[in-house]
Amino acid sequence: MTAALRFDPIRLPPECEALRKDVRAFLAEEVAAGTFDPHRPQREGNDARGFSRRVGAHGWLGMTWPKQYGGHERSFLERYVVTEEMRVANAPTRHFFVADRQSGPVLLKYAPEHIKMDILPRICRGEVCFSIGMSEPNSGSDLFAAKTKATKTDGGWLINGSKIWTSSAHVADYMIAIFRTSPSTKENRRHGLTQFLVDMKTPGIAVNPIKQITGQAEFNEVVFTDAFVPDDHVLGEIDGAWKQATSELAYERSGPERFLETYYVLTELVRAVGPNPDTRAAEGIGRLVAQLHTMRRMSVSVAGMLQAGKEPVVEASIVKDIGTVWEQQLPHRVRDLAAFVDVDPSNHATLAEQLAFATKLAPKLTIQGGTTEVLRGIIARGLGLR
Repeated sequence: MTAALRFDPIRLPPECEALRKDVRAFLAEEVAAGTFDPHRPQREGNDARGFSRRVGAHGWLGMTWPKQYGGHERSFLERYVVTEEMRVANAPTRHFFVADRQSGPVLLKYAPEHIKMDILPRICRGEVCFSIGMSEPNSGSDLFAAKTKATKTDGGWLINGSKIWTSSAHVADYMIAIFRTSPSTKENRRHGLTQFLVDMKTPGIAVNPIKQITGQAEFNEVVFTDAFVPDDHVLGEIDGAWKQATSELAYERSGPERFLETYYVLTELVRAVGPNPDTRAAEGIGRLVAQLHTMRRMSVSVAGMLQAGKEPVVEASIVKDIGTVWEQQLPHRVRDLAAFVDVDPSNHATLAEQLAFATKLAPKLTIQGGTTEVLRGIIARGLGLR
């Protein structure tokens, strides 16, 4: 079956621009208060939880969700603006971002009512952090090779096995994870996976941080040893989680965070070259800005499709594929363009520091959230090529 591939030419409405001004003013206040330094990317401040609660107090979490669960029933396009401004400012979003972006929508769709009423308002208030348990050792981004087992027992399930590259698991309150509840079949290797809500305080869960070359330890190995998950924490259809996970990825893969993670080196390059760049720098910056604008238009289009109730899985995969390759290559392109900039402390020190960090960060960008190879397989299948 071939998907109808399209990117609608959506423009942000006036209410989005008014919201943008509010978010910028809020972020400027946070910077002035010392909450975070926009020139030091990907450094979570000591007040990450406090920042999360303040974002929630402004009504910028759960923006598209029903009011009965603490949401605000605003548009996906308005949420897009908030995400874009947070990312451009290098704000410390890690505490709330996964919960807001994808875990909340999963709970909205599949969780029992009492769990929705308990957890969703807390996400909207910025009080809880979520992680996603998909990847496993020796299986890479092949979700259907998952071996961590959930075995039925009285009143629930016992989990045994491990997840890896689990972002923020060391600080998460909950994990939404996929475990194997039945063997796959020869006819359908997608069969046998079930989605669960896991309380990270459950006995039998050990979180082992994985230190990165940047010095951070945002990834983790999570080991489950007879960890008990109650029956009411099963999300959706038993043995049918692959369909749910596919829908979830439209939320995960299409936002501006998929091409803005190293954006700061581009803005710092523009500052370093000054108002009168030479022809080489001007042309290079122009190309990068044009590419960025194109990706942004595509991402806004996907937000518009989500607003219309669609599930643009293929389009979202294209945004992530193009976006993460671009942001991975950006530090190298900026380094080349900066090679001819007159070096003095006033125009080069911050750029050099940012390039050093971004270059070490870049290798993970085409892996997290689904590797380039997996994404291109999804795209090819959607276009009827495999």
